[in-house]
Formats: sequence, C-alpha cells, structure tokens
Amino acid sequence: MHMGTTEIFLIAMMIIFSVPYLIWRFGNTDYFAPLVVVQIITGILLGPGIMGRAYPEYYSFVFNPQVVQSLNGIAWWAVMIFVMIAGIELDLKKAWEHRRESTITAGLALGTPLVFGCIAALGLVGYAGWMGPKAQSWQFVLGIGMACAVTALPILILLMEKLEILRQPIGQRILRYASLDDIAIWGVLAVILLDWDRVGRQLGFLVVFAVATRLFRMVMVRLEERDRWYISFIWLAACAFAADWAGLHFMVGAFLAGAVMDAEWFNQEKMDFMRANVLMAIMPVFFLSTGLRTNWAMGGSAVFIVAAVLLIASVSGKLAGIHIAGKILKWGPGEASIIGWLLQTKALIMIIFVNILLDKQIITSETFTALLLMAIGSTMLTVPMVYPKLQRVAQLIFKTS
Repeated sequence: MHMGTTEIFLIAMMIIFSVPYLIWRFGNTDYFAPLVVVQIITGILLGPGIMGRAYPEYYSFVFNPQVVQSLNGIAWWAVMIFVMIAGIELDLKKAWEHRRESTITAGLALGTPLVFGCIAALGLVGYAGWMGPKAQSWQFVLGIGMACAVTALPILILLMEKLEILRQPIGQRILRYASLDDIAIWGVLAVILLDWDRVGRQLGFLVVFAVATRLFRMVMVRLEERDRWYISFIWLAACAFAADWAGLHFMVGAFLAGAVMDAEWFNQEKMDFMRANVLMAIMPVFFLSTGLRTNWAMGGSAVFIVAAVLLIASVSGKLAGIHIAGKILKWGPGEASIIGWLLQTKALIMIIFVNILLDKQIITSETFTALLLMAIGSTMLTVPMVYPKLQRVAQLIFKTS
C-alpha cells in the first residue's frame, strides 16, 4: 500500500511520542534517566547508526528526507520557544548586580574543563583513527576540550525544573553561569573552524542586537499583554535568524531574545502553562529528532575507554572549576558541588557541537561516538548526584543570591 508523506510523518510522530514514553514509564527510569534523556537515547537507537543499519528499509521508509525535514522544523521552533521562556525567567538586573560572581564562575566553569579536555585530547593525537583528516592538531585538541566544557542549556533548564530549583536563587545563578558559557561556545567554534568572517558577523550581530533591543523594549512597554505575546514570537524568530546567520546558533539567539524581556510583562500562570504545553506537545520532537540525526560508528572497545577518559576529564574539570569559584566567592557548604554537577550536564548542545566537528572532518566517527557516550553519561549522572545533595543542604536554595 502506497503512503504519502503525511501518513508517514504521522507514523513517525506516533513512534516519537510512544516508544520513549513506554520505556520511561514501564522501565521506571526517571531517577537516573528522565524522559528527556530516554527520548535522546531512543532517537539514537532509532537513527541511522543502529536501526538504520540493522533495518535500512525501515529507516528509509519512516524517516525519509521529507519526514525528517518536517520534524526538524517542528523541533527548531519548539526549542526556540522553550529557550526563550527560560531567557524571560532570567533576571538580567540581578545578573548585572552579580556580574563579578557570574563572570568568575562562568569563566572557571568553562575554562577548567576545557583545559582538562585538551589534555585528554593531546593523548589521542598520537594515535591513529581519532583526529579527522582535515584537522590540524590544535583544532582537534581545542574541539575536544570545548566538548568537555559544554553545558546543555535546554536540558539544564528541564533538570532544574524537575528538581524544583529553576526559580529559586540558586537556579537563577546557575542559569546566568550557563547562559554566559553557552554564548562563548559558539564563538570558540568559529575560531576552531578558522571562520574569521563568522567572528566578524558575530560582533556585528551583538552591536545590532543591542540597538534593536532598546527599540524593542520601548515598544513592548506600551503594549497590552496579549499583543506582547505575538510580538515576542516575531522578535524570537528575528533574533534566532540573526544569531544563526552570525554563526552563534539559533538557540543562542532564542535565549537572548527572552533574556531582554521582563518577566513582569507576562502573566506567570500563562507563562507556566505555555512552557508545560510546549514541553509536552512539541519538545519531544526536538529531543528525539536530535538523536535521529546522529550517525555514529563504534570502532571497538577503545571507544568506550576514550569515552570514560573524556567523561572523567569533563566532570572533574567542571567540578574543580566550580569549587575554585566557590572558594574565591566564599560560597556555603555543598553549594559548589550542586552547581558543578548541574553545569556538567551535556546532552543536546554537545551532540550538536560535535556533529559540526564531524561534518567538518575535524574528528572521526569513532571520536564522535566516544563524545556521544560521554554526553549521555554526564546527563544521566546529574539527577542522581544532585538530588541527595539538595536534600542535605535544602536551605541553600532559599538563600538570597
């Protein structure tokens, strides 16, 4: 029986919503693998690297180019709305008030695991099969180092919401640190790719964005709330487009679009309702479709060893950097450990980052697989490590930032 694109698309949607949910619900994985993690892993299992190789006819039928293109469009818009809402929740006035703390913490949270990851990457340079054919040694080392330093902002927001700390002072602080690092990631990527034209576009974007933001805010304060919602989506699309054109990635633009809006402009209950519905109705497409775009090769047991080394470098580097920041800034007991474990969450952003490195042949498929395993491992560690710490030092989340 012949099926059109619409019917096949709906089959793909049934798979996207049913398979991860059934695994999550009946496997009772929520503690170590929240639904979002299960969705990413399911996408990888259903993608070209595993099911696509085992059952190529199934893969080419269900996830054909037209269907994947449609899924990608839904996924992009879903994550842009979700990240914009997170940006709205970030209090920029407090971010400016605490700029010294934010700069020190974000710098150490990015710089220390970057150094640890670069050291691990240097050990791989001498072995064949890890560095891509078009990479210079410094590009490979810096790329691996940055992959170890990445924090996955969308996943971090979900996990903090799950732990009920997103709107608490400690959650807002973590959001500030992660957002600064998220912007830096794409700037470093431009350097790795030797795209100086992209660096120039990024600087131009920031200048234009600053001017446009002032005009945008002047308009928004004069509108009723119902009009603000519509204008905010136009603003979102414009900022995401401009950021992506500049090479900063559309998610950075989406976050900045929300960050320059004031939470008081919107009814909090409506904001919560929108985020909950976006998360339930369309974000699963983003989480699973990211895995579906992941093509990987195993490369033997060495891949697992390298993944373990990179995971150790990533986690220990992030924790070390945050603990140094905690000592400099005189944080309370247990605070640095909670922040460090949350900021080491990798998942989607790192997968996107290393996909670009793979496409540009800076890393090989084996290196990509090791980094993919590291990203999944780091994300699965987050809730089991943070939850008991929060229980022991629960009073921290109520302390004034």
